[in-house]
Amino acid sequence: MVTHFNVDGHLACGHKGKQLTSSKEFNRVKCRSCRNTDAFKLARKDQRNTARRIARQAKASHGPANWRNEWIERLSAMAGLQRLPRGFAGQAFV
Repeated sequence: MVTHFNVDGHLACGHKGKQLTSSKEFNRVKCRSCRNTDAFKLARKDQRNTARRIARQAKASHGPANWRNEWIERLSAMAGLQRLPRGFAGQAFV
């Protein structure tokens, strides 16, 4: 059975009928006419761009400034006097 793309209560390809199955999930749509419409392509592009934008924002929040604070917290949590890496011999502790 062919699954159509549902846009605002209507099928993207223009078919009509109460027995037709429809979905808003892009991977479930099998109708070639629906997949070829501008509405389907635009909706899929918007979803993909939104996912990319969210991924970029998540990556930006783990920027280069955070690693130093995380490293200082990690070294501060360690017990003992040997907390500093090599090259920090002149400094006492973090």
